[in-house]
Amino acid sequence: MRKLHIIGATVIAVVFTATALSATAGTSSPPKRKANIVKTAAAAGQFKTLISLVKAAGLAPALTGKTQLTVFAPTDRAFSKVPAETLAELKSDPAKLRAVLLYHVVKGRVPAAKVVKLRSATTLNGAKVRIRVAKGKVYVNSARVIRPDVRASNGIIHVINQVLIPPAA
Repeated sequence: MRKLHIIGATVIAVVFTATALSATAGTSSPPKRKANIVKTAAAAGQFKTLISLVKAAGLAPALTGKTQLTVFAPTDRAFSKVPAETLAELKSDPAKLRAVLLYHVVKGRVPAAKVVKLRSATTLNGAKVRIRVAKGKVYVNSARVIRPDVRASNGIIHVINQVLIPPAA
């Protein structure tokens, strides 16, 4: 009989402790909010060139606001393939730089599941990008999506391996 009381008391103590722990588990730290597109890209560490150009073009406020956007974001490695003269020319012509950068942005939140169903998308530059799937890989013009669906509070980033150049740039 004494064993039953000890076992019963132990079970009650375990249940009480588990209940108390589960009740406080959710209050120990606030849930993390997703960062906006610029902060998410900065945290990734592979978009330094893109971020500096976005800031130089005055587009950072648009990419940190509440408007939902999808960005096809070239990595620093992708920018290293662009001739230095071309980058210098873009940096010296803010209108042209804006046109090139806006050619990487589509209005709305367009996850990969929707991207693969599209044949094209109109960018904020006004021109369209061609979208295709070949051998299980997604391409935007000739750039390959190397990491889809990087989520941000105000949209989605699809990482690409080339810089997109608009038709009239």
